[in-house]
Amino acid sequence: MGRIIAIANQKGGVGKTTTAINLSAALASQNKKVLVIDTDPQGNTTSGFNVEKNSLENTIYELILGECSIQDCLVKEVVPGVTVLPSNVNLAAAEIELIGVEKKEFILKNEVDWIRDQYDYIIIDCPPSLNMLTVNAMTTANTVLVPIQCEYYALEGLSQLIHTVNLVRERLNPELEIEGILFTMYDSRTNLSMQVVENVKENLDQRIFKTVIPRNIRLAEAPSYGLPITLYDPKSTGAESYIALAKEVIRRKDT
Repeated sequence: MGRIIAIANQKGGVGKTTTAINLSAALASQNKKVLVIDTDPQGNTTSGFNVEKNSLENTIYELILGECSIQDCLVKEVVPGVTVLPSNVNLAAAEIELIGVEKKEFILKNEVDWIRDQYDYIIIDCPPSLNMLTVNAMTTANTVLVPIQCEYYALEGLSQLIHTVNLVRERLNPELEIEGILFTMYDSRTNLSMQVVENVKENLDQRIFKTVIPRNIRLAEAPSYGLPITLYDPKSTGAESYIALAKEVIRRKDT
């Protein structure tokens, strides 16, 4: 049974998509079979794997509207071991089109259940808002991984996200847990990065990953080449960090 991790934070620019792409590829490099689901209408995870998002016939949008099966949407082996369920700007209309649909919070879960056993890990990249797409991701997932940028407003909005996770657990998905908090864009040269990490540790009673993702030029460049960092520059500190994160995620599953 595949383990499903939603990557969520309603703040934009915290490294959600970077983490979805690179954690998926890093898990695949550890001989895991991975499905990445892009639930963000921007489709950056889709294009980050060099999938031409605007020329696709079937995406998660058509899936949610019941116009195709989940098998019809999959783009297989975008890199070795990784399959993508893609997204594009059409998905922005899904929220409106689902008004009045019964059990709309479970549409994604019901579809993913058909193929869940085919993967070791399913990673869901959520949009930067707490909308119906994010709720669908959380009803589908076992856990939520929360990336936090090492900056002054890191804690802002985090309590709201944790509240949403708790609500989903109470009402829709009793199994849902927080996988952990992941610090991103860490700059060891600044006191601020270190202060943010300490602040979060003091204020949050949540699991925090030992792995910290650094600010890294190669990590920022990789998406423009349609490659995860493990293929774009496997010796970079960004690649090493995501491999370390993947190993940490795998260890958590095994404990």
